Amino acid sequence: MVWLVAGGLLAGGFLLRARRQPGAQPPAPPGWQLSDYAGDGTPDFLRLDDSADRRAFTIWFTFLAEAQHYLPPAHRPSEIDDCAGLARFACREALRRHDGAWASGLKLPLLAAAAQVRKYQYPFTPLGARLFRVAAGPFTPADLTGNAFAEFADAETLLRRNCHWVSRDVRRAAPGDLLFYRQLEQDLPFHLMIYLGPSQFEGGSAAWVVYHTGPLGGGPGEIRRPALEELLRHPAPRWRPREGNGNFLGVYRWNILRDTG
Repeated sequence: MVWLVAGGLLAGGFLLRARRQPGAQPPAPPGWQLSDYAGDGTPDFLRLDDSADRRAFTIWFTFLAEAQHYLPPAHRPSEIDDCAGLARFACREALRRHDGAWASGLKLPLLAAAAQVRKYQYPFTPLGARLFRVAAGPFTPADLTGNAFAEFADAETLLRRNCHWVSRDVRRAAPGDLLFYRQLEQDLPFHLMIYLGPSQFEGGSAAWVVYHTGPLGGGPGEIRRPALEELLRHPAPRWRPREGNGNFLGVYRWNILRDTG
């Protein structure tokens, strides 16, 4: 099976490096929307307001997350050591320029059959590489040079600051959505899984989910990719993504995919 990248050039951008006086607002970069129409903390310049861009991101995000399941652990980026690490990695890399050098650096044997995100190319945004919101509140221009965004965010922060709720009915999940859980008996109670929909690596129409277990039994843990139907029958009811499971918080979607229409 051969996968090809179907055309598309990434829009250029720049990395804003601003120095401001105390109390002064940072300058507005030309062409960028320094607003937050949803009040969810995500600036509108990060939102993929074009349906083609949203589709491209979703295909790359799910492809990259699923690809890690097939790679030997030694070939995976070191940041993928828990569920949030897998989601951060796939989100960030889905927004990059995807060429041969990039694929080689990630040890990817193939590329997804998808166009590129055109609105911007990570990390060339007014926030640079700080893609994830870590502070409460809506976005303001002062956040460009403050500490409201970071390159790292744990599962709880991804849930509360970078995603919005869709449903508690997993059947309403779209590829690229995140399934969140809260397991109070664990040291790190918040956990997420990535809903893939149909596999990009295997034929068939079955829906799949992929996640990293985090440290497990004294070891580093592993990436698992169960079918959704298998997960719905998980031996431990607390892991079943069902509306009656109090540990299942529901289906969430990245704020950058929030439809601005």
